[in-house]
Amino acid sequence: MTHRDQSRGYGKLILFGEHFVVYKVPALVGAVSAYTDCEVEFDDSTTGVTVVDDRPAVPGYKEKKKAEADVAIGLVLKHLDVDTTKRGIKCTFGGPLSPVSGIGASASQVVSLARALSHALPKPMTEDEINQAGYEGERGYHGTPSGIDNTAATFGGVLKFQRTDGEPIFTKKKIPAPIRIVYASTGITSSTTEVVGDVRAKKEADPEWFDALLKKYLDLVDRGEKALDDGDVDTLGKLLDENHALCQELTVSCKELDTLVDAARSAGAIGAKMSGTGRGGLMLALTPTEESQNKVAEELEKIAPQVWKTTFA
Repeated sequence: MTHRDQSRGYGKLILFGEHFVVYKVPALVGAVSAYTDCEVEFDDSTTGVTVVDDRPAVPGYKEKKKAEADVAIGLVLKHLDVDTTKRGIKCTFGGPLSPVSGIGASASQVVSLARALSHALPKPMTEDEINQAGYEGERGYHGTPSGIDNTAATFGGVLKFQRTDGEPIFTKKKIPAPIRIVYASTGITSSTTEVVGDVRAKKEADPEWFDALLKKYLDLVDRGEKALDDGDVDTLGKLLDENHALCQELTVSCKELDTLVDAARSAGAIGAKMSGTGRGGLMLALTPTEESQNKVAEELEKIAPQVWKTTFA
């Protein structure tokens, strides 16, 4: 059996890079404080896999994602040479992270499973090996994942991430001052595989359109990284707004996301954008003070089904 505090996989919010990160350009991502944990129990008297999913979630999320989750769990078990035809395994998932499209719930789940298995087997693993096991699990959810979600789930903090033909490149950013974030759910569960596939189809149908957006994004992420490094939250907020406009051009925002973004700005956020897959899922808002963070959260709670606060440090 695994102690829950040994098996945490963190949720994440993408600051810059939705969809573009798939095409091997840099993205900036922050791990939230909420996490998924996992308890693993082996039973020599049975075979197969039993999954107990006690995570909080938006209505319908776990049901819609169950088939993908079962595949993902199986891929992690296979990657770590766990043979469930010889003895049974029970995996119980919990923790404060609420699964919702955009938060990296699938990555936090498979990373937590990898950590739990490392202790329960036992099979000592480095953080890089945990991350690799998480990536293998992510294939069950996303087919060919970028790797950004499992990397944030494993290492935490604020990261610069870039996919390559080989191993991904990532560096942990040093944040000069805490960055206060409010994030909220539309209540809509979207499929990353479907949305990424649709963007890819649009890219292939109109390469010039996509290349023009990509050029805008590359300039944007460079300026965003500088603002992060300098602790310039005002500029960072403006750039988050620009990134949301870019996501709208990319057709991955939606009316519900735009409504929450506008409400956050009206309540005092100095920048707001959708985060993650889009066409549902999450948005985030940058709030420079604890007072403004609370105010934005209160306003979003009036119209969003779920609202959370976190701080990147």
